[in-house]
Amino acid sequence: MHFWLLLLALIGWAMPVSAASMDKTLMQLEPEERAHQACILRGIDTLKRAKRLKNIDRLKTSILSRATFDGSTVVAKGAAVRADGHWYQLKFTCTVGENQLKATSFTYDLGAEIPEDRYEDLGLWK
Repeated sequence: MHFWLLLLALIGWAMPVSAASMDKTLMQLEPEERAHQACILRGIDTLKRAKRLKNIDRLKTSILSRATFDGSTVVAKGAAVRADGHWYQLKFTCTVGENQLKATSFTYDLGAEIPEDRYEDLGLWK
């Protein structure tokens, strides 16, 4: 499921997609998955604006440990972000709106680079 949403997001960056169309697609997901996707989009945007890493193109919520969702907040203590083909550990807390379509806040701690020899075991790629 993540693959298709990521593909949709990438297409959205390449071609104009209406917010209503994206919302309609996201509403087809379960609330927790919808929250994760909203947080991924907000997280990528937040990390790009911080400019600590270059060419960020992926964020995964449950790589080193499973993220939790309590109905309004996603807490990911074992997330990962990819920049320039390298993956980095990431911890974040993300709050979403009532319908889980938009992230309203995203705070994070960027960790160390994940060694390439761990990628396969963690389900990551170059």
